[in-house]
Amino acid sequence: MPHRTLALPLLFSLLAGCAVGPDYVRPAPSLPDRFIGETVLSQRSTTANAELAAWWAGFGDAQLARYVEEALRQNLDLAQAAARMAQARAGLGAANAALLPSGNLGAQAARAYQSVETPLGQVLNGQPGFDRHGSAYEANLGASWELDIFGGLRRGREAALADYQASEAGVAATRLAVAAQTADIYIALRGLQARLDIARRQAATQQDLLAKIGLLHGKGLATELQLHQAEAALAQVRATVPALEAGEAAAMNALDVMLGTAPGAHRAELAAAAAIPVAPGIGATGSPAELLRRRPDLIAAERRLAASNARIGMAVAEYYPKLSLAGTIGSATSVASGNLFTGGASQAAALLGLRWRLFDFGRIDAQIELAKGQEAELLAAYRLAALRATEDVENAFSTLVKREEQAALLAQGEASLGRARGASFAAYQRGAVSLIEVLQADESMLRLADARAQAQTESARAAVNAFKALGGGWQQAPAFRREATYRSCVVIGCQPAGLLAN
Repeated sequence: MPHRTLALPLLFSLLAGCAVGPDYVRPAPSLPDRFIGETVLSQRSTTANAELAAWWAGFGDAQLARYVEEALRQNLDLAQAAARMAQARAGLGAANAALLPSGNLGAQAARAYQSVETPLGQVLNGQPGFDRHGSAYEANLGASWELDIFGGLRRGREAALADYQASEAGVAATRLAVAAQTADIYIALRGLQARLDIARRQAATQQDLLAKIGLLHGKGLATELQLHQAEAALAQVRATVPALEAGEAAAMNALDVMLGTAPGAHRAELAAAAAIPVAPGIGATGSPAELLRRRPDLIAAERRLAASNARIGMAVAEYYPKLSLAGTIGSATSVASGNLFTGGASQAAALLGLRWRLFDFGRIDAQIELAKGQEAELLAAYRLAALRATEDVENAFSTLVKREEQAALLAQGEASLGRARGASFAAYQRGAVSLIEVLQADESMLRLADARAQAQTESARAAVNAFKALGGGWQQAPAFRREATYRSCVVIGCQPAGLLAN
């Protein structure tokens, strides 16, 4: 009895021992305290700020918001990401199960008819009362358990958990990308429709101008050069219409695919042109350091790094012996099935196993170096991803502000041309100028309107990129919840509740 009292604490102390290999330390990339573009961003004139969690609602376009929500429910890229997460969850379940004892139950019943022409049959046939018919019955319950003394299995479970968390963050990253791409396509479509309307009005203006010059040419008051110049200008404007119509059709088809439907499914409701959505204000930008905890693609990169660190420990654990316990209890008889599970038919066995790769250290060294190389690669990838994420934010802020400035200047120019056109038309009514000058003023104003529509479209798309770069559009579970889930899964082998709380 005393030796059992000493053996149990020793066993549990071995099982709770530290796992070999390096413990993971989250890297801290060197990032600035604030974004450069944050100051000018705060000076924008907007009606309201958009909530980062559902930023698409801040554009004030109900159709845009509806399409984004529909894409988040039906997009097939999201379905693929969810399937990858389910695969990672299965891998985590297998890693958790490897830490626990495994059991098996086996039973068999056999009936044989012995040949008397074999050596064994000839010997048995010479015995009195030999019966060529024989039966055997057996039932066994077995269990085995690999003792994770040096932590190789625990490191494997740690890697599987990090892989699962990375795939979960990957779902969030895909969700964010789907929302941003859907909004971007919708805004680009509305911009194309606005430009298409301007191009058609411009073509009508050029047509009127050509007709007027043709009339003057017929009376000898306009040169043939002027006539051909007007014809070329009209052809040039008309040539922009098919290109814009092709872009409109492509945008509609792309939006249908984002919504998980066949091209053409939403064309009827998209055919009616609507205003280009106006970029809302961006309230809480946070700091570049907070970006590491907010952007799901950075979270996924960090979790992949944690998994690679754990795999170093898995490789190091191969230096050490593997101990396992196995046991079997059961019953076997070859007399009659009724004797099964009687005292005389009982059987039992116990086994302490040892496996040690004594003459394979060279291969283990190579596996460790491979794991370290993979970790170094993923560490560099994580740091680069953090820098590029900051770059994405800065570029989006700069593009948003500058495009809005461009749109404002073009609007001022358009207003000035509008006043000039009004003055020109008044002069035409008094007979001071010809209709040609009025039509030319109209054409100049429409060219400026086209440039303004492009600037408005690009500023709204830049806002979408800014929300995407900031990691808006998903919710992260509290850190304490993830940590508590992690600890409980160590004990009972469950699947974590996860990083996301949609």
